[in-house]
Amino acid sequence: MTTNFIDSEIIDFKVNAYQNGEFSEISKQDTLGKWGIYFFYPADFSFVCPTELGDLADHYTDFQKVNAEIYSVSEDSEFVHKAWAEATDTIAKVRYPMLADPAGKLARFFNVLDEESGLAFRAVFIVDPEGKIQSYTINNMGIGRNAEEILRTLEAAQFVAEHGDRVCPANWHPGEDTITPSLDLVGKL
Repeated sequence: MTTNFIDSEIIDFKVNAYQNGEFSEISKQDTLGKWGIYFFYPADFSFVCPTELGDLADHYTDFQKVNAEIYSVSEDSEFVHKAWAEATDTIAKVRYPMLADPAGKLARFFNVLDEESGLAFRAVFIVDPEGKIQSYTINNMGIGRNAEEILRTLEAAQFVAEHGDRVCPANWHPGEDTITPSLDLVGKL
């Protein structure tokens, strides 16, 4: 079992998905070439989950503008995703793919499946266009996440990927100053 995922390549996968009223199949190959946000959550028709998916839906165009796709992932089937979208106004506004992982293949690879409950912990994995993990966070079931922070982290990962000689300080946003590591800075920041 991998304990540190940074620079690990995601597994080859093929799962069913629900998106914009339609079912499809999404594979690893389909996700390459742009940044991917793998957004694991415990379950459809629950309490914190719709607030998070709705927050991501509200910021979806911001992610698309920076060449990223969001993939929400739960252990529910694509049929349950569809029913949830039809039953709930918050989920009806979701336009990104909702991946179905009822066998837990993705959740097990990313080591976020709580085997006892059969649910995924709240996790975000930011994957580069080559399929390598550049950032991840894992929260317990009751701790919701923030789409703006995920976007900020994605943009920092993109900046570092493009400008490997510079790094992003805390709370960095695009257009702000970065740091070029050097011996002259040691002990001065």
